Amino acid sequence: MRQIVGSSLLKGAPQINHTSDFDAAYFASLYREEGLSGGHVISLGDNNQKQAVAALGAYRGGLQYGGGVTAENAQKYLEAGASHVIATSYLMDNNRFCWERLEQLKKEVGQEHLVIDLSCRKTSAGWVVASNRWQTLTKMTLTEKTILELQENCNEFLIHAADEEGKQSGMDEQLIKFLGQYCDIPTTYAGGASSLGDLDKVANLSNKKLDLTIGSALDIFGGFGVTLEDCILWNRSNKNHKI
Repeated sequence: MRQIVGSSLLKGAPQINHTSDFDAAYFASLYREEGLSGGHVISLGDNNQKQAVAALGAYRGGLQYGGGVTAENAQKYLEAGASHVIATSYLMDNNRFCWERLEQLKKEVGQEHLVIDLSCRKTSAGWVVASNRWQTLTKMTLTEKTILELQENCNEFLIHAADEEGKQSGMDEQLIKFLGQYCDIPTTYAGGASSLGDLDKVANLSNKKLDLTIGSALDIFGGFGVTLEDCILWNRSNKNHKI
């Protein structure tokens, strides 16, 4: 398994932070043993479906799956063990949000199993939702209206600050505050976390409304900023945030 800098996908070959000797099922089993639910299994390229499905099977009902999800294949991932499917690019048609596709996906899996990914890049026009492994800027801007409309049609949001993801260079605090103000369903922010203190920072900035994903800084993924053990202890003394 490899840990990459997500934003480097824009440049072609991804920048690799860490290569592990363990496969995806190993990490899924580790999360299962520690009772860490809601983790994300994201397929970002070709030839990794076997690994993704193995991870879902190792922790049935404990992980969410994203990557190429459509109304036609979404049920397959739930049957493989995913608790939710995460949709992004499928919901865009000619780079515009397609409500018809959202309705099709809801019909197939149920709103209770649907996570909408609104990962975005910061531009002069605001936070613009990015699809196709964050390589394509869509016509959708992350606004109060966007949040309020979509949260009536899914179970959770997943939102990467795509420019910060994988760099450990600091989180988008303005985005975190914005999401904390308007999101009323479970929402996970990812991008730029580098220390255990970032868990407290996100909790404070969002009024305890957001979960935080820590990736490249985590010791099990080759990072040096924070250990999984410390994150688990923090979780147990606070609300059950995702790691």
